[in-house]
Amino acid sequence: MKGLMVVDVKKCLGCHSCELGCAVEHSESKELLASIFERPLPQSRVTVEHSKGTSLPLQCRHCEDPPCIKVCPTEAITKKDVGEAVLIDEALCIGCKVCILVCPFGAVTLSTDDKAILKCDLCQERLSVGDVPACVSSCPTRALEFVSVEEFTKEKRREFMVEFLKGE
Repeated sequence: MKGLMVVDVKKCLGCHSCELGCAVEHSESKELLASIFERPLPQSRVTVEHSKGTSLPLQCRHCEDPPCIKVCPTEAITKKDVGEAVLIDEALCIGCKVCILVCPFGAVTLSTDDKAILKCDLCQERLSVGDVPACVSSCPTRALEFVSVEEFTKEKRREFMVEFLKGE
């Protein structure tokens, strides 16, 4: 499913459940208890940032024209089509970190073993079976949503009309 990650900052508690869900999803066992004993420890591809009383989960925005793809010397970072996820082939990544430097969102990081970069892959395995990314299903307040562009714009139009009609 093509879609986009939407965050409602008013609902985000800053609880880091999305980080935990992401790390577990990308672990070998895909189970919380078992993943605690894995080495290296599983890493999250989403980071919750806090500023001025607001929390915001940040992950790769899967840009339409990703700067990380342009600078990758080994073509380890790819995007199949418009609206698709930006993905990393860890076997091709040499860990040069240039993609980290050019990401405008700070959404690319280095694995704990310093061998390859990590970034959100929108949980491709989950999407392929009709599920939502792990960070979305882990969020207790539903501050994170994965929606189609059509759903998002339809909701935005509805919200606009409600506010517009209040102003009359």
